[in-house]
Amino acid sequence: MIRLNCYRNTIPTFALIVFFLLAASGCTDKGDVHMSITKQPFGTTPDGKEVSLFSLTNGNVTAKITNYGGTITELWVPDKNGVAHDIVLGYDSLNGYFSENNPYFGCVVGRYANRIARGKFKIDGTEYTLATNDGANHLHGGVKGFDKVVWEATPSEDSSGVGLKLQYTSPDGEEGYPGTLTVTVTYTLKTDNTLSVSYEATADKATIVNLSHHSYFNLSGGKSADILGHQLTLNTPRYTVVDATLIPTGELKPVEGTPFDFQTPQAIGSRIEQVTGGYDHNYVLARSGSGLELAARVEEPTSGRTMEIWSTEPGIQFYSGNFLDGSITGKGGTQYVRHAGFCLEPQHYPDSPNQPTFPSTVLKPGETYSQEIVLKFGVIK
Repeated sequence: MIRLNCYRNTIPTFALIVFFLLAASGCTDKGDVHMSITKQPFGTTPDGKEVSLFSLTNGNVTAKITNYGGTITELWVPDKNGVAHDIVLGYDSLNGYFSENNPYFGCVVGRYANRIARGKFKIDGTEYTLATNDGANHLHGGVKGFDKVVWEATPSEDSSGVGLKLQYTSPDGEEGYPGTLTVTVTYTLKTDNTLSVSYEATADKATIVNLSHHSYFNLSGGKSADILGHQLTLNTPRYTVVDATLIPTGELKPVEGTPFDFQTPQAIGSRIEQVTGGYDHNYVLARSGSGLELAARVEEPTSGRTMEIWSTEPGIQFYSGNFLDGSITGKGGTQYVRHAGFCLEPQHYPDSPNQPTFPSTVLKPGETYSQEIVLKFGVIK
């Protein structure tokens, strides 16, 4: 079992020293799998806080995660020939993630992922007003959501992998939310090429919580400028109809016979022109219980890469990168054009606090918010 305390200090020549620490401390590999986690400086925030970058690997898949926003900056996954490429969009340095036009690349979004109409909601008759940062609406936690804070980071240990535990305490009133919210997000890379993202939160006052992960994926590993040829399957018989500002109307409409139907594999681009603006919709998952269930599967035909998303959440937001327009320069000088990446964000439905028929997102004192997302990588067989 990996003893992660071997890796907790920042050391300039970290990779070399880890080798000697492993030999000296008895940390061992699991079979043919090389489990390790390393840490290096990643810069400082505009207000002077130091930020770190952690690399988690099982010798096959490597995830690089910074404690600024809990952001996955790189995700290296092998193709059908065993050659690994980075499959997520982002920036080469920390400074990119500070830019005003950063579209939430790879981060933890919260306190509330997705939109809340007019930035207002009520709990027990009391109305709360949130920051509005998406026209008249509230999006992804506000002006300074969880994607823009420095999390306390410590390596974590799992029986079948290595991980990173991130902790943040959001004070009462932050971005307008009631109650002090204590949040833990744990990334765990396992020996079976799965990356788990688990969430826990408690509050000292009734509040709302809806956390998710916001990576932009392109399974071609940079070989294709867009994701329109990716084959997508969603375990979703219905979706939430939205208005012109992407706020749900309350209607849950069957997908069958519409361009929203991905119950069988479909190329993302095959019917996208029939959807005004492209896909940016919450899908209602066909759940049979409360545990992890398969929500989505994506295949990229050229590379052969596959990704399954398993989730405990009731919904999943599918976003086809509609607002990317070539104005963002990302890794290696790449200009991210429209549909350069897609997002699949397991979560509760948008605007749930204002939709009494949607599953509740209220968290009360004494309760624990607990959700999990699992990304499983493979190749087409």
